[in-house]
Amino acid sequence: MMQPKSLQWRLSLSLGLGMTVLWAMAAIVTAQMLRHEMDEVFDSALEETAQRILPLAAIEIVGRDADDAEQRVATLRRHDEYLTYLVRDGQGKVLLRSHSADLAVFPPFSGMGFADTPTHRLYSDAALQGSLTIMIAEPLSHRRISAGRALLALALPLAIIIPLGLIGIWAIVRVSMTPVRSFRSQIEARGGGDLAPIAADNLPSEIDPVAKAVNHLLDRLRRTLQAERSLAAKSAHELRTPVAAALAQAQLMIANAPDDATRERAEDMQTALRRLSRLTEKLMQLARSEGGRLLAETPVDIGTILRMVVSELGGHVDTVGRIELTLPDVPVLASIDADAFAILTRNLIENALKHGAQDEPVRVALSADGVLRVANAGPVVPPEVLARLSEPFERGQALVRGAGLGLAIARTIATGTGGQLELTSPASNREDGFEARFVVGK
Repeated sequence: MMQPKSLQWRLSLSLGLGMTVLWAMAAIVTAQMLRHEMDEVFDSALEETAQRILPLAAIEIVGRDADDAEQRVATLRRHDEYLTYLVRDGQGKVLLRSHSADLAVFPPFSGMGFADTPTHRLYSDAALQGSLTIMIAEPLSHRRISAGRALLALALPLAIIIPLGLIGIWAIVRVSMTPVRSFRSQIEARGGGDLAPIAADNLPSEIDPVAKAVNHLLDRLRRTLQAERSLAAKSAHELRTPVAAALAQAQLMIANAPDDATRERAEDMQTALRRLSRLTEKLMQLARSEGGRLLAETPVDIGTILRMVVSELGGHVDTVGRIELTLPDVPVLASIDADAFAILTRNLIENALKHGAQDEPVRVALSADGVLRVANAGPVVPPEVLARLSEPFERGQALVRGAGLGLAIARTIATGTGGQLELTSPASNREDGFEARFVVGK
């Protein structure tokens, strides 16, 4: 039998089984004591009955003729006789008996006191120096029936009390586990970017150290991530100005180059500086996506934002006519920060433009239920490469060089907003290509 994993069920079952076993043992002990006490009461009744009947029988027998036959005591009305008796003389002759007495039940007189047969409990006594004896018999079945009825009267309340007790134990344990369930729910509801301390009020003393350890771990993780984000953001910010200045100098050198060799070196410098500028921008976007506010207090129309991003990206000389946008006829509202959604879509579309086939358009589609698809033509991405494409600085097998941060930024924003980013290759309804599918969080 597998032990339940739930602490609530473990406690309920353990306490319930323990209570049931204890009550069962108490019932058995009570039954034994009750049976012993009942036997004492019945034995006392036998003895008292014999001591009352024997003197009366002696008076009756002494006062009649010696030749009188045995006398059977008549009954006043029909009834079940649980006690029967015989009065005999010293030679064992029956002088008096109760109306239902069966001679086969009574063995010969062997002395005063109690005795047992397979079917009856007997008590014997004597009077007139042993010349008269009395033997009273009680069926053992009568005692068993009486004891059974008493035990049934004892067990019936337990049959009701035990289930009620089990239900009460379960309810008490459930109420006691409410702080633990609340603590668990807070942990489950946390997003990947929420590292604030978890409220741990009214937790049991056994669980409280766990909550403190979790909050301590979250605090250390939060400070570590803040340091990393701060370093990335500050480094990128500090690089923007010198990179922009160097890029301007490179452009000036190209314009004033005295010969082709100098111009070619200046153009190579300009290309490297532009790549560094894009990397700086991506680092700032990554820092913002990991540390910024990604959800909006009021829903925004992400279709309008998507149209603006596509218009901006499609206006460049090298991307004119390469983006096909499909939008629904109704607004698509979502509780996502407008800047965060713009960064996500920009990175997905830039990734498709950069790594997709240059002779086919990038298809961008947003459905009314908040599903964004960005698909491009190109070679199929192997599954093992596809699985790690959204990791930072992962470039896959593309021929075009990039920073390797675009999909990582998109994945971070998707996770932080409660959405889902799925990468598939080949693209939907194609035998080749790559598709990024973003499902807006509810």
